[in-house]
Amino acid sequence: MRRSLVALVVLAAATPVGAERVSNPVAVFAGLDKITGLTTTFEAQIGEEKRFGGLFVKADGCYTRDVTEEPKTTSFVEVEEIEPDDTRKKIFSGWMFAESPGLSAVEHPIYDVWLTGCRDPNAPPPVVEQVPDTPPQDDGQEDHPED
Repeated sequence: MRRSLVALVVLAAATPVGAERVSNPVAVFAGLDKITGLTTTFEAQIGEEKRFGGLFVKADGCYTRDVTEEPKTTSFVEVEEIEPDDTRKKIFSGWMFAESPGLSAVEHPIYDVWLTGCRDPNAPPPVVEQVPDTPPQDDGQEDHPED
């Protein structure tokens, strides 16, 4: 019992209470033009506007967390629509969640916009584990058709 308690305390001390969020310089969006049916992927530098159709999309921050944490990818986004007189009207201001796009996507009569991810072009590529090749195992039976 005491050994289990000590192991539990050591495990709890080694586990972070909350993983830090990582700030990324680029937000990645998908946009749907409902008239043409075309979906477009586009990126916006943090703090800069990106035009998508008749909308201007601006991400004020884009954050990722470890895959074990929720939400994994979030961005605070502002979207303005271009009016016929070339003025702008804010149609969205809030958090978007890449893992739950329907929760906070921009729904417009002509365009839909949602966050798909964040990225840092200067970050090292993620480590991908390689599965070693295993030779086929000999089961001791020869490959002869049955008579």
